[in-house]
Amino acid sequence: MNKNLLPLTLGGLGIGITEFVMMGLLPDIAKDLSVSIPQAGYLISAYALGVVIGAPLLVAIAGKYPPKNILIALMVMFTAFNAFSAFAPDFNSLFIARLLSGLPHGAFFGVGSVVASRIAAKGKEAQAVSLMFLGLTIANIAGVPLGTYIGHNFSWRFSFAIVVAVGLVTIFSLKALLPALSANTDRNLKNELNFFKKTEAWLIILMISIGTGGLFCWYSYIAPMMTSVAGFSENAVTYILMLAGTGMMVGNLIGGILADRFSPGKASATLLIAMAVTLIVVHYISFNPVIALVMTFVTGAIAFALAAPIQMLMINTAKGAEMIAASVSQASFNIGNALGAFLGGLPLVYHFDYTWPAIVGAAMAFSGALFAFAFNKRKSMSSVEGVSAEKEMVLNCSSTECNCV
Repeated sequence: MNKNLLPLTLGGLGIGITEFVMMGLLPDIAKDLSVSIPQAGYLISAYALGVVIGAPLLVAIAGKYPPKNILIALMVMFTAFNAFSAFAPDFNSLFIARLLSGLPHGAFFGVGSVVASRIAAKGKEAQAVSLMFLGLTIANIAGVPLGTYIGHNFSWRFSFAIVVAVGLVTIFSLKALLPALSANTDRNLKNELNFFKKTEAWLIILMISIGTGGLFCWYSYIAPMMTSVAGFSENAVTYILMLAGTGMMVGNLIGGILADRFSPGKASATLLIAMAVTLIVVHYISFNPVIALVMTFVTGAIAFALAAPIQMLMINTAKGAEMIAASVSQASFNIGNALGAFLGGLPLVYHFDYTWPAIVGAAMAFSGALFAFAFNKRKSMSSVEGVSAEKEMVLNCSSTECNCV
């Protein structure tokens, strides 16, 4: 692994722990703060809302500074707000803390994605980006299960102390290892924002916001599903989350290879369809504990295989506005987080069992695939029109006997 990418991986690790540990801690936080599990699920949405607000805003404000300085500042914010979460005295305070903790998330991944692609070897940009997201998957293998175990057996507040420790290590590693890339002093924010006037930009945003919500419909309620439906004990949730995290790590690495070998648009569409099918299977087989474990691995792998293709799709489409576009893709991902946690919880409000969030997730993943197909079709038509225009220009040039080079 390129040591220059290690600080980005560590940042992904800290962000992954604080984002995903909430899924395993929902029962503990709900009990400690005297709220219901669906109400505790709003803490997931609060974090996602913070990402949506912070991603484009912080990149827009800090975009003219050197990327290394931006990433250090974002990680300082992240660490401080997670410390606030650890000491939150009640549900409302924790809600605010989670909102603030989410602010630097999308901006860190947005800036980090561009940095990773710039320092990567030619033709391996997506794999470099996947190494940054590797931190998220390691979080799900080790950090999240550890945080869940500590939350179950000691206090959920100690779980956030782990995040603070990882944040501090990341800050020092960013200073020591990340290359000092030059700032974009010629940056014109108004011109960059013109990217969002394109139909392609909004197709990607809708694909991510709705499609990846399928993951969070399932993952937000994985702990109660595996205990109430599959029949596992609460202590087994730690190992189940490790299994899901292992699947995410494998899928993330495969997704980076797929995005470099094939087009990111085609990879994204295919993986979203696969996610929809997988979530339908989860709904019907979760009563069987053995098959439920197999599908936990498979679902995690397919869901996180999307990370690198989606990020590269946005970066490749937003020439000249890569940094803000990459941060917006992370904001979109967390809109999916918020939508998934909220919509996935609706069947539970109406007293359906914990397998029904997976059906909602399948519908969201399939809808995201439709937007991906629309994007691919539009891009294909643009390519054909571009080739036709070039041929017509050559023919016109030949017919008028002009000096063609």
